[in-house]
Parts: sequence; C-alpha cells; structure tokens
Amino acid sequence: MNILIAGCGQVGKSLAQQLNDEGHEVTVMDTNYQVVESATATSDVIGYQGDCTSLSAQIDAGISDMDLLIAATDQDEKNMLACLIARKAGHCQTIARVRDPQYLEEMYFLKEELGLSMSINPEQVAASDLVRLIQIPSALEVDTFAKGKVSLIRLVIPEKSVLDGLMLKDFASKVGTAALICVVERGKEIVIPGGNFRLAAGDSISVTLSLGDLGELLQKIGIKAKKIKNVMIAGGGTISYYLAKRLMELRIAVKIIEKDRKRCDELAEALPKAMVIHGDATDKTLLVEESIEDMDAVCCLMGQDEANILLSLYVDKISDAKRMIKIHRNSYEDMVAELPVGTIISTKKITAEYITRFVRSMQNSYGSNVEALYRLMDGRVEAMEFNVGQDARVTWGTLKDLQIRRNTLICCINRQGRIIRPGGNDRIESGDSVVVVTTERGLNTIDDILIQ
Repeated sequence: MNILIAGCGQVGKSLAQQLNDEGHEVTVMDTNYQVVESATATSDVIGYQGDCTSLSAQIDAGISDMDLLIAATDQDEKNMLACLIARKAGHCQTIARVRDPQYLEEMYFLKEELGLSMSINPEQVAASDLVRLIQIPSALEVDTFAKGKVSLIRLVIPEKSVLDGLMLKDFASKVGTAALICVVERGKEIVIPGGNFRLAAGDSISVTLSLGDLGELLQKIGIKAKKIKNVMIAGGGTISYYLAKRLMELRIAVKIIEKDRKRCDELAEALPKAMVIHGDATDKTLLVEESIEDMDAVCCLMGQDEANILLSLYVDKISDAKRMIKIHRNSYEDMVAELPVGTIISTKKITAEYITRFVRSMQNSYGSNVEALYRLMDGRVEAMEFNVGQDARVTWGTLKDLQIRRNTLICCINRQGRIIRPGGNDRIESGDSVVVVTTERGLNTIDDILIQ
C-alpha cells in the first residue's frame, strides 16, 4: 500500500518505520526539513517538506496515488484538516490523531463530517491500559479481546508456585481453571509452548482467561491479589487527566503532582474530586510530605523520561507500590527495560498497534479482518483477534487437521458471545472471532496462520 504520514515527530517516525518494515511504500511529510531528513535516514521511506494542510503540498507529495493518509502532527485541528483535504483531493482512507479531551464526546460527529476512516487518541488508550493494570495489580500487561470477554494477562510465576516444574499438559488437571498459557518468556527466550513444555518459577507467562476466573487462578498459583485504593500521578498531562477521571469513576483516590501552576488550576477545575498539588514530583521532600510510601500505585507520567525513571526507581526503594512509567525516547526503552521501573507505557507503540491493525484489515480481500492487535514481550510476539469470513480455509476442518505455522497458537474462539477454549476436535466457523498468538510477523488474515 502507498501511505502518506503527515507529521514526523516521535509518533510519525515510529509509524513510518513500522509500516515500512511491513512492506508498505511510505512517504513522510513535515514542515521541518531536519525531522524529515531524520526519518528518511533511519527508514527506507520517501521524505517531503511541506505543510499537510496545504492542498498544493499534498498534491506534490503524491496524495492522488495514496491509499491512506495518517495525520500525526502535534495539533489536532491540523490533523483533521489534513484528513479532510486528503479525502477530497486524493479520495483515500484517512486516520487522524486527536488528543484533546474537548473533542472526545464530539468524535462520532467529526468522523462522519470529515469522512475519517479512523481516529486515534493515544493518550486516552494509554490511560485505559493503565486502568486495567491498576485493576489487576499483579499483572505486567493486560490486553482484552472478544469485546472485553477475554483478557490476555502477563504474570510472573512466583517461587514455590504449583506451576514451578509443572508440564503444560498437566495444567488443567492441577490448576483446574479455564485459563490457557499462550506465551512463556524465560530470560531472553520466547516460547509458544506445547504440552510437554515444563514451566519454572520466574517465567513470565501470558494467559488467556475471562476476568471472572482471574481471582481463582491467582490464588491457585500463589499470587496475592492486593486491591489498589489510592494512586499518585506524577505529571498533569493529557494521559493523567484521562487516567484520573477513570480512576475516580472506580472510586479510587487520586493525587496529582504537577509543577505548572496554570495546568494545576485547569486540572483542579476539570477534576474537582482529585487532589491536585502544585510541585515537582522529583522533589523528595514533597514526596515524603504527600505520603508516597503509603500509595498503592504510582504513575510516572511527566514530560521528561529521566524524571520518570528517577521517580520510579526511588519508589522501588521505599515501597512495594505498583509502578507504571511513560517513556518517550526510543533509545531509552531497551535500557530502561533492564531496570526495576515497573510497567512501561509508550503512546507511540499504542498508536502503531491500532494503525497497523487498520492497515492489515485494509489489505484483506475476503473478510477475515484484524479486530484487535497487541505486541507482547517487547514486540517479539503478536496477539491478534480475527473475524472469520465465509471463505476462510480455517473453517475446512478440525483444528487437529489444520496445518498451522510453527510458533503459532489459537488461544480462544468467540462464537456469538460464547467463549471456547479450543481443543483438537474443535472447529472454527464462519462468523467466529479467533484470538491467535504468534512470533510470526505480518499476518493479515486468519488463513495466514496456515502453512501455504
């Protein structure tokens, strides 16, 4: 596909690299020549210097030949206008990044009037991810499928757990829940495990199950579930606003520390039930005064990665609070992953997941669309939910008769709201949605899981 990305900031640059890696012809566009040059230097993409809200600039950048425009500048209005121009001039699909909370309730109207194929609010989605992690404190990652009926939860097997030394084929008889272990990370090794795989304490496992079964699973494998009642949020940006609003709806006490006085006033007005504190969240004296050691969770969402890292490491030393940290710079992510900073949140990755899912669905010709897509284990594993079309080859036999790719596992089948934990004698039917985990890249349809 031919894709034009307007805006070469961190999000645009990350998208360009991701979509280029998936085999698309990508052109990046920005008014700043230096960021265009940086994007073209790090990825095999075409660069164009110009204003995406200019019709002539879009025409020069080749909008008439594009299948998709992604507007990812740092200005919502600019993104929406760029999409409107592209829709009228290029007759292509359009995606706009829209972040401001003022547009949240108006988004349906705006999508219809502007002809947007999709809008993405990375900050709101990131806040939703954080809420799920806070609701399940023992989880490292929480992703949802089947319209929320199934969750993929990443846990660490504790010492002296019933899972330590257990062969996977004995999991159901020993643990007795409807959970299915889909992925195991041991050190730097990633495994899509078979029945003869033996688990060990310290393994990071990704498990599919319904949230209603989670409490029983945690109890049986020896993980204590601690309910989070109060959360400190460092930084008062857009993610913090969305997060605080949702947490207070769940009756969780929220304390926000923000060093910009004007922003504090805005937050206090928008979130009257939150405690908003004007101050520096890296100031140890302030943190002690605000009883950081008594917090159940701390979210490090400041604008500077270094400040977020330092705060998370400090909290690690003084309490057992759950920690979540936002990282902007790609160069920091690998280094930070080796440190005890808690769960890393990246709006760039969230945006890439959503847009990649949409692009893969655009490529599909016969109805097995990608309903959801998540990247796990630092991007080394993909978890996808496919809608199964009438002509899909996976419906031609039982699962044990299908020739499925190596390192690919069917985790669950959603049949009109009934969740099926698949076995060899089960079949996939037209109209099902199917959750798959794989180390393969670039699967666009459910039939791509089959050996050609």
